Amino acid sequence: MNVLVVAAHPDDEVLGCGATIAHHAETGDAVEILILGTGALSRDGAGPGETERLAGQAAEAARILGARRARVLDLPDNRFDGVDLLEIVRRVEVEIQGLRPEIVYTHHAGDLNVDHRRTFQAVLTACRPQASGGVRKILSFEVPSSTEWQSPTSGHGFRPNVFVDVGRTLARKEAALAAYVDEVRPFPHPRSPEAVRALGIWRGASAGFPAAEAFELVRELL
Repeated sequence: MNVLVVAAHPDDEVLGCGATIAHHAETGDAVEILILGTGALSRDGAGPGETERLAGQAAEAARILGARRARVLDLPDNRFDGVDLLEIVRRVEVEIQGLRPEIVYTHHAGDLNVDHRRTFQAVLTACRPQASGGVRKILSFEVPSSTEWQSPTSGHGFRPNVFVDVGRTLARKEAALAAYVDEVRPFPHPRSPEAVRALGIWRGASAGFPAAEAFELVRELL
């Protein structure tokens, strides 16, 4: 199968479905990653060459996971809401037309981060059903330090109903995350290696696996 992962920022793809990417790659599926935004440029201390550095780290993470490539675009970090939705949709559509994926993974609609929510909207629009066929399944992933930070009273909580057994590939997710040197945080931050592993084990325990990544099924065409 052809599989497309659409993420807002460099490292979101690893945090959200890195072990599942490795699982697809191990079974012979062709996985490509589209990262829409530049990443950490809105933070204090981001200097010249930051975009190129993050793109290099994304490429290394993709190599570790077995993905064919990772493309990093130039949408402004934490400012996707200032970009016309149609422009974002068109960028996703170009990737879909080129790869023709059967499965697309992307952010959860209720994430606290505005770029994540905007990415979900663009993906859902770009993957609208077509009479000529197209994307058969859309799954949304959770990103530690965004998905769980949304208020439980918002009505947009993450409710996983698909679990992928990643007992064999969780270590590759951890190695890929380590490629993002400046994005990893010390424990007990949700993006710490310890917390990422703990989440994988907990999601696995929820489904009877040694480790799992959890997803919310957005749409499936049978």
